[in-house]
Amino acid sequence: MTAHNHVSTGSAGFDQVIDGLRLGDNVVWQVDSVDGYRQMVDAFVARSRTDGRRLVYVRFGDHASLVDDGPNTVTYHVDPTQGFESFAMEVHELAEREGLHAFYVFDCLTELLDHWHSDLMIGNFFKITCPYLYQLDTVAYFALIRGSHTYGTIATIRDTTQLLLDLYQLSGSLYIHPLKVWQRYSPTMFFPHLIRGDEAVSITASSQVADLFSSVQRQGDRLDHWTVAFARAEDALELPTEAQELIKRNLVGMLLGVSGRMAELCLRYFTLADILAIASREVGSGRIGGKSVGMLLARKILEREAGADLLSHLEPHDSFFIGTDVFYTYVVQNGWWHLRARQRTSEGYYEQAADLREKMLTGAFPVNVREQFIEMLEYFGQSPIIVRSSSLLEDDFGNAFAGKYESVFCVNQGTPEERYDAFEQAVREVYASTMSEEALDYRVNRGLMDRDEQMAILVQRVSGDRHGEDYFPHVAGVGNSENLYIWDRAMDADAGMLRLVFGLGTRAVDRTVGDYARLVCLDDPLRLPPMARGDEKKYSQRGVDVLSLRENGWRSRRFEEVLGEELKADEELFVSADAEAARRAREAGRPVPQARIVDFRELLTHTTFPQLMRHILNTLEKAYDHPVDVEFTGNLGGGGDLSINVVQCRPLQTRGVGAPVPLPENCVDYLFRGTGNFMGGNVRIPLDYVVFVRPSEYLGLGEPDKYAVARHIGRVNAALKGLSVMLLGPGRWGTTTPALGVPLRFAELANMAVIGEVASREAGFSPELSYGSHFFQDLVESGIFYVALPDGEGGIRFHPKRLLDRPNVLQEVAPAPAHLADVIHVVAAGGLEVWSDIATQMVLCV
Repeated sequence: MTAHNHVSTGSAGFDQVIDGLRLGDNVVWQVDSVDGYRQMVDAFVARSRTDGRRLVYVRFGDHASLVDDGPNTVTYHVDPTQGFESFAMEVHELAEREGLHAFYVFDCLTELLDHWHSDLMIGNFFKITCPYLYQLDTVAYFALIRGSHTYGTIATIRDTTQLLLDLYQLSGSLYIHPLKVWQRYSPTMFFPHLIRGDEAVSITASSQVADLFSSVQRQGDRLDHWTVAFARAEDALELPTEAQELIKRNLVGMLLGVSGRMAELCLRYFTLADILAIASREVGSGRIGGKSVGMLLARKILEREAGADLLSHLEPHDSFFIGTDVFYTYVVQNGWWHLRARQRTSEGYYEQAADLREKMLTGAFPVNVREQFIEMLEYFGQSPIIVRSSSLLEDDFGNAFAGKYESVFCVNQGTPEERYDAFEQAVREVYASTMSEEALDYRVNRGLMDRDEQMAILVQRVSGDRHGEDYFPHVAGVGNSENLYIWDRAMDADAGMLRLVFGLGTRAVDRTVGDYARLVCLDDPLRLPPMARGDEKKYSQRGVDVLSLRENGWRSRRFEEVLGEELKADEELFVSADAEAARRAREAGRPVPQARIVDFRELLTHTTFPQLMRHILNTLEKAYDHPVDVEFTGNLGGGGDLSINVVQCRPLQTRGVGAPVPLPENCVDYLFRGTGNFMGGNVRIPLDYVVFVRPSEYLGLGEPDKYAVARHIGRVNAALKGLSVMLLGPGRWGTTTPALGVPLRFAELANMAVIGEVASREAGFSPELSYGSHFFQDLVESGIFYVALPDGEGGIRFHPKRLLDRPNVLQEVAPAPAHLADVIHVVAAGGLEVWSDIATQMVLCV
């Protein structure tokens, strides 16, 4: 070791004991109080200033400052209340800015327990910070209050640091006992040493050493701060309710991590006993995330507000929650933190995400987490479960993250080892989905790039039953307490609407090729949307999503195939004879077919299902004081007993219908005009540009060029950001099937003010809003006005020639290959405006 790499502690005698410090050393002091640490810091700072070193003080504690202002000294105030990730990232960034050979003093790490409530996360912080400072050839001082941390945390720090030192203040004397001094050794180094000024006296006599350490009170392993906080709260259950409130408020912040209106609701409806019950079902520590909070809160609201009749129909839940600390530990202990830090920068945001995503699919979990996973799976046995994302920002007011993160079914068949491996991989897939392009785009579009997005996981028993070799609920779907898609002026928007399917609810939240969920207006459950009138068969459900117990996976089956299984309920509740097919057969003189369609007619007219759902939605909206969006399942017993499970609840991201806007009268030169088939409230939207994908020309493209059209519209969307733009095109926007429309990702149209889906009988395209789907939620959340434009039918007239007569300015906006310029027509709007009125159901563009 060359001399210039030697660094002094400020105590010449102790320098001799440990052969001095080295560049790269992290020095951790275990102390009885911050005052003891201060003595070590004072000597280190004084000598460093004498040597002309650059001093960096990282200030975050509530204790008195350790380093005063002085020459070549900088203080960084880092806020631990923002959470582990933000804190760790800020320290990483400041170290990167300071560069090589800076000398650091950190406030006492034990203070972080008051903000993170977890020893595990202090260990994780040290594990990622210490090696980085080592690479920069720094010297850094840290402190821990002795007896405040678990053995596991101390072990993590011991394994990572270069020096671990015990500091004792006994009878007015100061003793240092080195526990670890990396790559240095002497015959007396690991004896205790009495510090007298610049002298360090080794205490080697057995009687003196025994006398010294016998006066030090030795403590056994300490429970984690998290565990202690909840154990103390258990004792508080004996206190009066008023005395429990402060404790409850603290635990709500620790476990639920909510703020604003969600925090108010949680404090109103959860008792301290409720919070403790939730904590008892958590794996690891940390917050349980927005999806879990939304589900639990909805159930508490219904229990308190809905009445005994509805409660008798509410299916119990026995979910588990994997805390956010497990996610961070998974990243840290697999050695990916610095890759994550690079991904959090603007330059690496997309560039590093793919690599991090691949790594997250293959990592290992800590042994103690694996043990808790096993215990949880033993509890569920062979019941199918679903592993669902529950990020901190998810399902809150303002940010739904609908469909942006993964949910993974575990059918839970096979040996215990096979079931465990499948579950562990499901957790990895949810974690990896934080790096999906769709999730990253959403965060950018919502201004959330810099927000701390902690990922927890909700593990739910799949609602349903075994039917033959398949497992599924009888019905499932999405419910909105406010109907945002009004096609008939007689409809009551406040009654709510359902998107209802037979089988698993995956068909209700995804846009499915050639398949349609049943839209149920809760003021009139049998009312059909315009597109389905006269052709109910075409616009009905054909496939059923199930969990195959034999194949141990999610599968889609024809509904006729599923009806052949033992449903344990009257199948007539879900299907009816195809009256239209029978009528056509009779008119043609053919035998009447035995065809049936999934229409839920009997369920909607001869059970209390629609009334119960309306009551649930109304109760939740009233408590939230805001429209809500729920996911639900329904199961019927052989005697017709109905149970409903609310598996998710979040605020419906809507701006409301708005004030009425007087519509222009006697308009002749309009682009489109008519009644119904729109969503977005009362509007008047002046347009700067209109982007039109020509249906016939699009149909003539090969599949690769159809995807190329989608990508180029994304470029147009980016180029026109900040302007008011209407996007019109054939069939379904956002479909995954180019034959049904343009396969855009939502981020590729997120800047649009208006989108219109154009029907074309010639090309075989038909609009389909997919009410309640994730695409629908994105439209609502982004405030994008929607209109469906029939092809010469229905209540709206559309004149595309009035667009095509205007010059195509595509090449000026976003230059495209010539063959795409014939498909994508961009015009300067020149005064065009979109108008709508909810009361009259009128919509027009003039």
